[in-house]
Amino acid sequence: MARGMNHVYLIGALARDPELRYTPSGVAVFEATVAGEDHVIGNDGRERKLPWYHRVSILGKPAEWQAEKGLKGGDAVMVEGGLEYSQWEAPEGGKRSMVRVKAGRIEQLGYAPELVQDAGGGVRMGSGMNEVVVIGNVTRDPELRYTPAGDAVLGIGLAVNETWNDRQGQKQEKTHWIDVTLWRDLAESMKDLKKGDPVLVQGRLVNEAWTDREGQKRNSTKVEATRVEALSRGAATGSAAATPAGPRTQTASSSARPQPTAAGASRAQGSRAATTGTRSGGLDIDQGLDDFPPEEEDLPF
Repeated sequence: MARGMNHVYLIGALARDPELRYTPSGVAVFEATVAGEDHVIGNDGRERKLPWYHRVSILGKPAEWQAEKGLKGGDAVMVEGGLEYSQWEAPEGGKRSMVRVKAGRIEQLGYAPELVQDAGGGVRMGSGMNEVVVIGNVTRDPELRYTPAGDAVLGIGLAVNETWNDRQGQKQEKTHWIDVTLWRDLAESMKDLKKGDPVLVQGRLVNEAWTDREGQKRNSTKVEATRVEALSRGAATGSAAATPAGPRTQTASSSARPQPTAAGASRAQGSRAATTGTRSGGLDIDQGLDDFPPEEEDLPF
């Protein structure tokens, strides 16, 4: 597998006061929700404001040090960290999983940001930064699909490796399973990716929420790619990038999540270089913020 890279950079406002808690084994956990907006250009040439809310956490002694800083809701912060995958047994049965941001550092910015009040009683920064860069291996052969509107979409799963030495000096390894979505020309240019191919992905972190067949609300965190680079492994899939000025649109609610179909617009031929932007999937930004593992679960390091 490719040597993993896993970086997240956020600049936003604390949506509400952060919390410090302890797991049953005594591990300190500092948790906060950082919120902002991505400003992009839509199909009609008008600017769109796409809100985002991401839960970030710090573990161990650094969590206690972070709590001592006295951050509160509305403060502008910079977060540097990585994506953390965890899985647990749900109380109703079956396995559940989530991806969130494990912060290496949270720093308060030296100004009062423009704040937007949200429907849930919290706030978000009226601008911000939301960037992800990961390197991992494709976990399955992706299938290019098209939405009913004719937009190409490619969903890929990535296995991102993390290695570290524990307190006893023993090497530990963990794999983070990250879902990535590619849109339009970027999707078509990378349609020949195969299981096991190493890739670099740059993009923005997005949340999606929906209701499952049992009527339960579900949410997931994934990466919406703006650039993908296929790394060396024989397959000449090349690279592709989406320009920041390209169109993106936001659906009004989670019920409008894109439902790809195999039929649709013809696939692009020739150059693999994507020159148009991406399109966001459905976001339900005020739902699912508290749907996380039970607090009695010990979080992994």
